[in-house]
Amino acid sequence: MSETTVTGAAVGVFTVLPTPAESTEHFRRRLAFETDASDVAAELGAGAPGFVVVDSRSDAAWAQGRVPGAVHLPTRRIADEAPALIPAGTPVVVYCWSPGCNGGTKAALALSLLGYPVKEMLGGFEYWAREGYAFETDEGVVQLPVDALTGPAIGGITAAGEPAPSCGC
Repeated sequence: MSETTVTGAAVGVFTVLPTPAESTEHFRRRLAFETDASDVAAELGAGAPGFVVVDSRSDAAWAQGRVPGAVHLPTRRIADEAPALIPAGTPVVVYCWSPGCNGGTKAALALSLLGYPVKEMLGGFEYWAREGYAFETDEGVVQLPVDALTGPAIGGITAAGEPAPSCGC
């Protein structure tokens, strides 16, 4: 990385900066590998999303709730079971519990090693539920109230007339 050293009053996180071109490449690459609950919900809601959602959590966590239509495939079972559950080459969106868990990252790696194109859903199941999206449980469908700290901004519609991402961005 070509770094720009900032002089003068800048300190801390702004002492060394990437070039604008490096920043562009970094964030473009992140978006190639990551998605979020609002984007996944929008794609699923539009029908025939062209990808499979994989929940990599434990049996107990799966029973508590999961993204509707998700495939339950804990990371330790991916190598043995993914080829029978997910057609080769099918794009996959994987999630685990929360931003504090790297289980989704581990599952994404395991799936990519099998040849699947993979994106990780940032925030995991926690943010799916906190943002007010319906989820399945062993007892039926549940939808919690939207968490005021993570849910949609008031009037969450984009200029194109589409629902805005839940964070309002």
